[in-house]
Amino acid sequence: MHLRPYVDADLARLIDLTIDTFGPFFEDSFRPLVGELIFTHQHGNWRDDYRTQVAGLHDPAQHKYVAVAEDNGVLLGYIAWNIEPARSKGTVELLAVSSQCRRSNAGTALCEHAFEAMRAEGAEYVEIGTGGDDFHAPARAFYESLGCVKLPVAVYFREL
Repeated sequence: MHLRPYVDADLARLIDLTIDTFGPFFEDSFRPLVGELIFTHQHGNWRDDYRTQVAGLHDPAQHKYVAVAEDNGVLLGYIAWNIEPARSKGTVELLAVSSQCRRSNAGTALCEHAFEAMRAEGAEYVEIGTGGDDFHAPARAFYESLGCVKLPVAVYFREL
């Protein structure tokens, strides 16, 4: 496995990986949970939202970075993070690992790489968010295995 900085030529592959990674959440978990009205208003354009978000994740002038994990040219995953120097804070914006590569150490390597880069820029702590639903249970277990502390948060939706 090789970790390297993002290059513009990565964009299409990272968008595809992000959509593949999180599509089951939006379509199989969130949509049935909240119903069509809330789904449509909250995340009805989730694919386009990711196309826009992923395109803006890497901007070193704004302390925003992306690292890519590959093996012989095959994309394993990527991590995007940003740093708020005034708060000594790092935030993992997105972590996506190919379904074939989960539990292969790619996620750990990407997180440790990002954590080290954050420390090098003066961050003293990191924030990583994920969902509290069943889809995100593996992510919660993974983050806890890295020594992260879960902050219980509840978000509610209701049609009016």
